[in-house]
Amino acid sequence: MLPILPRRAPRRRPRRPRGKIRRPSGVGRSVNDFGARNVDVVVVGAGQAGLSAAYHLRRAGLVPGRDFVVLDHAPRPGGAWQFRWPSLTYGKVHGMHALPGMELTGADGDRPSSEVIGEYFAAYEERFGLGVRRPVGVRAVREGDGGRLAVETSDGVWSARALVNATGTWDRPFWPRYPGQETFRGRQLHTAGYPGPEPFAGQRVVVVGGGASGTQHLMEIAEVAAATTWVTRRPPVFREGPFDEEAGRAAVALVEERVRRGLPPRSVVSVTGLPLNDAIRAARENGVLDRLPMFDRITPRGVAWDDGRTVEADVILWATGFRAAVDHLSPLRLREPGGGIRLEGTRAARDERVHLVGYGPSASTIGANRAGRAAVREIVALLRRGAADGESGRAADGESSPGSESSRAPDGESSRAADGESGRATSSGAADSLSGRRVPAPVVG
Repeated sequence: MLPILPRRAPRRRPRRPRGKIRRPSGVGRSVNDFGARNVDVVVVGAGQAGLSAAYHLRRAGLVPGRDFVVLDHAPRPGGAWQFRWPSLTYGKVHGMHALPGMELTGADGDRPSSEVIGEYFAAYEERFGLGVRRPVGVRAVREGDGGRLAVETSDGVWSARALVNATGTWDRPFWPRYPGQETFRGRQLHTAGYPGPEPFAGQRVVVVGGGASGTQHLMEIAEVAAATTWVTRRPPVFREGPFDEEAGRAAVALVEERVRRGLPPRSVVSVTGLPLNDAIRAARENGVLDRLPMFDRITPRGVAWDDGRTVEADVILWATGFRAAVDHLSPLRLREPGGGIRLEGTRAARDERVHLVGYGPSASTIGANRAGRAAVREIVALLRRGAADGESGRAADGESSPGSESSRAPDGESSRAADGESGRATSSGAADSLSGRRVPAPVVG
């Protein structure tokens, strides 16, 4: 006979606390912030847009490491520039990387831009004491406790009152799909992994894409390849004359309209056209830029069109651009039905705590620096409103508040911006924020 065992007491589930934390409409699941490190602002990304935002946070009186933190997934400074191909020398990109408050002068134009700009960004971080934490990957941003954001990272959780997302696009190369793509016997690569022209020597190369990088790569490869073929979905547009400030603003406005409607953003470059410089003219005369319409399928030996045309290839280079790296924001449900994140200035329309710089109209050197400044202006206003409402934070505890007279600009700079920006955009912009009224983000350009 089997022994009679005593009955186990039934397990009791832990009681849930009554009530629930209210969260803004459209926000995903929340997390408990227990053990999180508290700051006012988290900046995600230390490329041009992220460093610009960090600089303006300092000018507004916030202290790096105490009031805000900059997180970067890359192992070293330089943003996306550190991944550029060796043949892209500094002389070819002069002026496309500038950061506010500190110019880069005297650099050797023959050095790789990845080295020169990487060193420049490193010196910039050190000069302004930004204390960038790297490598730190941001996994998700969720609703936290007390109306704060919980930023989940590979190095723990940060709790913040506002977020500047400056993750750019480099981590999300776009690969279009075409029938037969998996049957191709040659090599396929994206421009994100472009190694320079040398590996293409003696090969037949199909370059897909009509943007600036596609044409630059095509012209380099044509000098060493056995044959090149250029295919694009739309006929390329070549731009005559200089690209002045007015043209830049018009280009940004076109991209901004899509973002305002909640559609996925196009790059600024996609609406500016290709500059008709001497190199482009020579390539057109030599037939390198003779463009074919997009092929219909990929074969084991190359590409083919429905009209019977075929081109044999050893390599297909996809110069098809990138998509915004914003998947970590998915728990906040910021996307519109059209697939994009609608912005009001730099602020996400569905959550005033979240600002996106380097996204849509600011995803270029035309707008990145101004977007960082505009985002900080609104964030300072948000922090001051929260302090006035009794929200927890250092400003409410009697310490110097963002933009106050006791705040110290980076390295003792005067209220005039060191990069030539008007003082109204910095010192008086902070004063506007302190008055408690909303300061709308200007149209960047």
